Formats: sequence, structure tokens, C-alpha cells
Amino acid sequence: MNLWIFNHHALTPEQGGGTRHLDYARRLVADGHRVTIFASSFHYATHEDFKTYPPGTDFLKEEYDGVEFVWIRTRPYRGNGVARVLNMLDYLRKALRIAKKRMPDRPDIVVGSSVHLFAVLAGYRCARYYGVPFVMEVRDLWPQTLIDMGMSRRHPFIVLLGWLEKYLYRRADAVVTNLPYASGYIRRFVPEEKIHWIPNGVDLSRRTEIVPYPFEKGSFHVLYAGAVGRANQLDTLIEAAKRLAGEPVRFHIVGDGPERGRLERLARELGVADAVTFHGAVDKTTAVSMINGADLLFFPLADSPVFRYGIASNKLFDYLASRRPVLFASNAKNDPVKEAGAGISVPAEDPAATAEAVRTFLKMPPEARERLGENGFAYVDARYDIGKLARRFEELLRTIRYNFTNSSH
Repeated sequence: MNLWIFNHHALTPEQGGGTRHLDYARRLVADGHRVTIFASSFHYATHEDFKTYPPGTDFLKEEYDGVEFVWIRTRPYRGNGVARVLNMLDYLRKALRIAKKRMPDRPDIVVGSSVHLFAVLAGYRCARYYGVPFVMEVRDLWPQTLIDMGMSRRHPFIVLLGWLEKYLYRRADAVVTNLPYASGYIRRFVPEEKIHWIPNGVDLSRRTEIVPYPFEKGSFHVLYAGAVGRANQLDTLIEAAKRLAGEPVRFHIVGDGPERGRLERLARELGVADAVTFHGAVDKTTAVSMINGADLLFFPLADSPVFRYGIASNKLFDYLASRRPVLFASNAKNDPVKEAGAGISVPAEDPAATAEAVRTFLKMPPEARERLGENGFAYVDARYDIGKLARRFEELLRTIRYNFTNSSH
């Protein structure tokens, strides 16, 4: 099987970010399949291009662990304005041109993956061009997510996305989502039997190779790793640090994003700059090393209706796989930390409850924290090991291809 995946923001571990499709693709390649991922080399968090292109070219091909990446040079942007939309459209235009004119072979099946719907559209148009099945993968419910974050339903961009959403759902041969409760939303457009839940997961096979980061002794280290944006509500962490002044607690923020500058100013204004360290974006191996070396891992989300369909965060599974306890500060419909018995859960955007939970962990005997960490590892090993999920993905793709071939297409 020759699988093509259109994911604007697909990354390898060196870039720091989501590696869902690479993780699946490695295993598909090991089973004899071929996988090509079409992605942009302009990083959504650092706002820098991490590839160098020969003069006069706007794409290049690289192999990573047997998986072919087609890196596409797209327009730069900052923030969430018109420039970002132009970046999305640039990806759509170039990805389609490359897929149709510059590839030496043809796919057997195509996946178009959100976050944004223009990447899904690229997948659909490519699939129809080659006459092969099209799988729509939904990792973010656009435009509903944007509406939940405050955009008006009447905004022209939202109206366009609403039309595009219906268009793509109704033309998909199958819909895959990583959100546990998204089917309640998606079945407004497609029948239930077309919807398949395959969550994010974690590669447990490589974790023992990564040495824990050597944080300074004598302090209790609380770490957040991930995007630094509005949805992550890291104000909660900084305000909790203020409440914990005088305690031997150090906070670490590993990652980058549009809120970093404001949060650094907030830490200075509250007098906790010495207690909160901003490490910036790091590669995946370093991030996992820091996660493994921390005493407590912090997972905050905004109190937003966008999470009523559940969450499927890569970093949360990385947290649980690290054998470290987790402080979960969210009102999402699902709570993997509580299900796993891997830590403490508090309401979203509640600095007082967050600070009190940190105190609880600080006073907890080390062996009690270790038990929580082991619970988390056992939970992801049973439910979210990437090898097991990749097999589910492979079986689904085989079924979709078989049904497509034997239908009236």
C-alpha cells in the first residue's frame, strides 16, 4: 500500500511538536508499506523555516526512518491574522501542484488531516485526481474550535470554513478523529459507521534510551512542556508560583508560542521571574529528557467549550509514559489522569487549587509519587502504545481501500 498524508504541521522529533503521523508511518513502513507525508517546513510555534531550499525551488524530499517527507516552503506569518490564512492557502496550492506533477508514482489511499481544512482539501483533491479513497482526519473541529474561542459565526472566514467542512465530510470515504467524543459533532455530517476514533499515542519502545534531565538538587521541579498559547492558560502556573513564594518549588515552561512574551512580563510583574524558567522550544528528545527529570508535570487548559469533545494531547501521553505524577488543570470532558490514577485533577484556570495541589505533591512521600507515575505508565501501555494504535490504523486503511475498490467508485 502506498499511503500519502497531507498534514501541514507534521514534524520529526528534532523540530519539537506533534509526530503522530511519523509514529504511525514508521510502523507501516516496517510492515512493507510506503508512506509519504506532505508538510510545511515553516514551524507554527517558532515561526521560522527549519529547512534550506536550493535556489528556485519551493520543496524538497527527505527520508526519515524509511518515511518520505515532502517539505514545502510556505509563506511566513505571525499571529492569527490574514498572513496565517495565506500560509494555509500557500500550502494547499503547492502541495497539490507537487502531488500531481512532481511525484514519481501514485498513491493507493490519501489522508487529509486537519488542524485546518485546507490541508484536508488538498488530500481530497489529490485523492480524486488519482481516483483513490480519501480519508478525512479530524484533529481539530474547525470552524467550531474558532467559534468556541471567540470568533463570530458570521465572520466571512468562519462562513467559508463552515461550507468547506460540510463539503469535505460528505465526500470522505471515512473520517478518523483523535478526539474521544467528537463523533457527537461529526455525525451531523456523516453516518456513525464512517467515523473511527484512533487517539494519539506514545512510543514506549524508545523511552528507556533517554536519560532524565539533571535538574538542580534541593528544589521540587514542576514542568510544563508544549505550546505556549491562549488555550494552554499558563497564567495559572505563574499565578500559582506567586502563591508558592517561599516554597522550594521551581517551575519550568518548555516550548514556545505567541503568549510567551506576555507570560514572561507577567512573571516579572508578579515577582516570580526567578522561580519560573522559560526554556523555549527544544527538540523532542530534549523535551522527553526534561519531562523524565521533573518531579511533577503540569497540564493546564483554558476553561473553554472547545474541550467538550474531549482532548487527545500528545504531551499528556508523554507525561504519563514518563512515570512521573501529573497535575491536570482542565475541565475537558475526559480526564486521562483521573482514569489512570496518575495524579491530581483541579479545575481549569484556578491558581489557588493549582498551588494547593503542588503543596500536596511536595509533602507526599517519594514512594507515593512513584506509585502515581507507575499508574500512568501502565495506563498508556494498555491503551495508547503507538505500536498498537498503528496496527488499528493499518487495518482501517486496508478496509477502506478494499471497500472502495469493491464499490461503484
